[in-house]
Amino acid sequence: MRIERLLKLVILVVLTTAVLFQISFSLVQSWSQPQIQSRLELYQTNLLLHATEWQGKTSEAAQDLTPARNALIGGDPIKNARTQYEEAIESAQKTQEKILATLQELSSQKIANSTPSDLAQPQLELAPIEETPVSLQQREQLQKGLSQTQQLIDELNLRLGILQVQQGETETAIKTWNALSNLEVSETRSKATTPLSQTAIVLIGLWSEPPRLLPDAEAQIQKNLDSWFRYQALIKLYQLQQRQDSLVSLQNQEQDIAQQSILKLGLIAGIPGIGGLLGVAILLFVLGQRLLKGKRSLLATNSDIPWEVPWDGEIIWQVLLAFFFIGQLLLPYLIRQLLVELSLNPGNFSVRMNAFYTLLTYLLLASGGLSVLYFSIKPFLPLPENWFRVQWRSNWFLWGLGGYLVALPLVIVVSLINQRLWQGQGGSNPILPLVLEGRDSVALVIFFLTACLAAPLFEEMIFRAFLLPSLTRYLP
Repeated sequence: MRIERLLKLVILVVLTTAVLFQISFSLVQSWSQPQIQSRLELYQTNLLLHATEWQGKTSEAAQDLTPARNALIGGDPIKNARTQYEEAIESAQKTQEKILATLQELSSQKIANSTPSDLAQPQLELAPIEETPVSLQQREQLQKGLSQTQQLIDELNLRLGILQVQQGETETAIKTWNALSNLEVSETRSKATTPLSQTAIVLIGLWSEPPRLLPDAEAQIQKNLDSWFRYQALIKLYQLQQRQDSLVSLQNQEQDIAQQSILKLGLIAGIPGIGGLLGVAILLFVLGQRLLKGKRSLLATNSDIPWEVPWDGEIIWQVLLAFFFIGQLLLPYLIRQLLVELSLNPGNFSVRMNAFYTLLTYLLLASGGLSVLYFSIKPFLPLPENWFRVQWRSNWFLWGLGGYLVALPLVIVVSLINQRLWQGQGGSNPILPLVLEGRDSVALVIFFLTACLAAPLFEEMIFRAFLLPSLTRYLP
C-alpha cells in the first residue's frame, strides 16, 4: 500500500512539473500574440463614427439632444478614430515582426538540422528536409497568422484613408491607398488580399481630380468595406453619379443606424460606468459592515457552518492536475495526432467548422475533467449534505448580481494594468476574433453554447462546487 501511494505521488509530481512547464511555455509564447482588446475598441470606434451622422428627426429635437450626443461621442470623433486606427496598425505591425522572427528562427533550426552534404548541394537540388507533423503544423499556423495579420493591416489602412479624407487630407489618403494598390502578392500577402487592392483603386478614383469611376465601384465598396466607411464611400459614389434617389435612401438608412449606434454606445458606457459605481459602493458597504458588525455582517453569513470535507489535499491536487493536464497536454496532443491522420488543418476551417471544433474540444475537456472528478470522490460516496447541490429557489441571483457588480471595477482596474504591462500583446480567448469576424448565425449559436453554457457549467462544477469547499479544510 505504501509503495502504491509513493508511486502515485511520483506520478503526480512528474505530471505537475510537465503541466507547469507547458503553462509557462504557453504564457511566454502568447507574448507574440495580439490581444483582441484593440479590435473591440475599433468596433466601438465604428459605432462612434456612425453616431456622428445622427441629426435627429427634426432640427429642434437635434438641437435639444446635441449636447448629450457630443458628450457621448467626444469633441473630435474623427481625430480620435484616426488615432485608434493608427495605433491598431502599429500594434499589428509589431505582431507581424514577431511572427516573421519566429518563422526565421524555425528556418534557422531547419538549416542547422541539415547534413553538410545536403547544404553543399546547389539550391535547386537541395534534399527535402523532413519535418515533424508538429513543426510543420506550427509553420503553417504561423504562415496563416502572418497572412491574416497583413490582411488586417491592409483593411485598417483602407479605412484609415477614408478618415484622412474626412480631415481634409485627400493627398495623404491617396498615398495610403496607393501603398495598397501598388503592392503585389508577396510572402506576407496572399491572393485573398487582392480585393482590398482593387477597392483601394476604386477609392483613389473617387477622390482623384478629376474623379475616375470604375464599372464595379459599388460592388467593390459593398464587398470590402463595412460600417461607417462603406457609408462614406457610397455617399461619394452616388454624388459623383448624381443618383439622388439612392443618396436619399442611403442617408435615411444611416440615420437609423446612427440612432441605434447611440443607444448601443449608451449601453456600452452606461453598464460599466453605473455598474462600476454600484460595485464600489457595495464593496465599501460590505467591508465597512464587516469591520463594524463582525460576525453579524453580511460577509459573515454562514461563516460558523463548516464544510465537511471527507478527502484530503491529495484528492484536490489530483482533480486540479487532471483539469490542467487534459486541457494543456493530453487533449491537444490527441487532437493534433488525429488531425494529422485525417489530413485536416484547423487553419483552413471555416467559421462554422471552427465553431463545431471549439465546442467538440471543450466537451471532450469537460468530459475528461468531470470523469476524473467523479472517480476521485467515488470512494467517499455518499457525500455529506450540501455537496454539489443545486438550489433554484434561493437568493443566489442577488448574490451573483452583487458579486458581478463588485467584480466589475476590479476587472476594469486589472484590465488597465494588463494593457500597460503587456502593451497590447499576450493573446486572447481564441473564440473572440471568430465571433467578431464571423457572420454565420449557426456559428454564433454554437459559440454562445460553448462560452455561455458549457464553459460556466463545467468550470463552476470544478472550481465553485469542488475546489472552494475543499479548500475550507485548510483555509476555513
